Amino acid sequence: MKRAGVRDSYEDAKAYLDACAGPYVSGSTPERRHAFLVEGPKMVEYLERHGMQWVHAEGWSDYHEGEYPGGVARSRSLVAQIFDMRRLGSWRNLVRRSLRPPLRLYEASDLFLWGKTWRSKVAMARVAWRLMLRRLGFDLVGTGMAVQGRLFEIALRAKIPLWNEALVTGLITEGARVAGVLVRRHGRDVRVRAERGIIIDAGGFARNAAMRQQYQPKPTSVDWTNSNPGDTGEVIQMAMALGAAVAIMDLSWWNSVSLRPDGTRSINVMDIAKPYAIVVDAKGQRFVNEATSYVAVGIAMYQRQQQAQAVPSWAIIESRHRRDYGWGGVKPGPPPQEWLDSGYMIKAQTIEDLADRCGIDALGLKATIERFNKFARDGVDHDFGRGKSAYSRFLGDPTVKPNHSLGAIEQPPFYAVKIFPGDVGTAGGLVTDEFARVQRKDGSIIPGLYATGNSTATVVGRSYPGAGASIAAAAVFGYIAAKHAVGQQH
Repeated sequence: MKRAGVRDSYEDAKAYLDACAGPYVSGSTPERRHAFLVEGPKMVEYLERHGMQWVHAEGWSDYHEGEYPGGVARSRSLVAQIFDMRRLGSWRNLVRRSLRPPLRLYEASDLFLWGKTWRSKVAMARVAWRLMLRRLGFDLVGTGMAVQGRLFEIALRAKIPLWNEALVTGLITEGARVAGVLVRRHGRDVRVRAERGIIIDAGGFARNAAMRQQYQPKPTSVDWTNSNPGDTGEVIQMAMALGAAVAIMDLSWWNSVSLRPDGTRSINVMDIAKPYAIVVDAKGQRFVNEATSYVAVGIAMYQRQQQAQAVPSWAIIESRHRRDYGWGGVKPGPPPQEWLDSGYMIKAQTIEDLADRCGIDALGLKATIERFNKFARDGVDHDFGRGKSAYSRFLGDPTVKPNHSLGAIEQPPFYAVKIFPGDVGTAGGLVTDEFARVQRKDGSIIPGLYATGNSTATVVGRSYPGAGASIAAAAVFGYIAAKHAVGQQH
């Protein structure tokens, strides 16, 4: 941020984090919030010294800037520089890949305008160049893969022993202390003793149907998650068996998704934030700012579910949205015939017919759209404030006036898609202190046991302050845990 000329301070960051996270709860205590803010910059600098290349995510605003004090419009988020996986040698095939093109995540907003603006044309040209380099033999990746790739390279350069295909089957205790792990490796059981402690960073439980049913709001399904296949929660359960406390287990890192005919999940966070689209419940009523934090949208869906069917909700999409923005990364234009034939995307010439085909209250939907269209013409969303924050404008379309985020729904044909509260992982888990030490229900420490990431109750409470909040907490408290275990953090 300093290199980019963006001003910030501990006081502003604390004011913003406190406003987002709300009242202090287990996992999001004043001590943990303070540690997160103080140690975060140190962690960033530490990784840079070891070869990490960070890029300031220019424009990817704090999600609640303009709503809470201390928000930064130009972004507090970092992304990794584009990385060439060939640098990992034979290890590169072990890094999980996604279908995303090689981009810095903040470029996606311009990219998904599909050349409608000059910035968008530049972004598309930049990504096209990287794709051409791929065809010439470069193995370029961006987004989370670039973070993982360069961290992997740093670990390999430091000659840190790495075991793959090593399944943790239990925790070893000596008295009250956790002294190591049991591992199933190459067909045999191995006891790995840890002199200074172990750190759990095994993800959450988004792929564990039983745990979702026990802890998450209903309805819920493993079919809606985009978390990694290993997000199965068994290591959290191992710690719980030792008396570890858990908290915030009902929260996930919600990402609005739709379920395509082929069974894949389409993340539609940016799509529903574009002009000419809204999200409604079965009564046809809006209940959330569609261009706010995706976690806030998921929370709102479940809150609305107590009053009307909102899981799933419906994205109502106008013809100009289909013409200009695409859907789920699929380019703009007439929807694939498979989408229409399967009922994934429903098409109609009138709002009344669309409502009838979706089972939405037609009078409610018509009234909602009439009200929203007035907001779009005036440039002010008087119900939910969409288009007020820098983040919502960043996800919008600068060619749409008077508000980049608001576009009237009035030109047929109209479309509708079911929207589910998908996720990229769960946000609750083991309760830890400011040194990342796992705590029991009475607040005492389990000696030798540390945890971070989605295995823990998040430091940001029931919120998502900005892009990368979950990864940031994982990295910062992993850094803190390592320093504490070797006696450098007190």
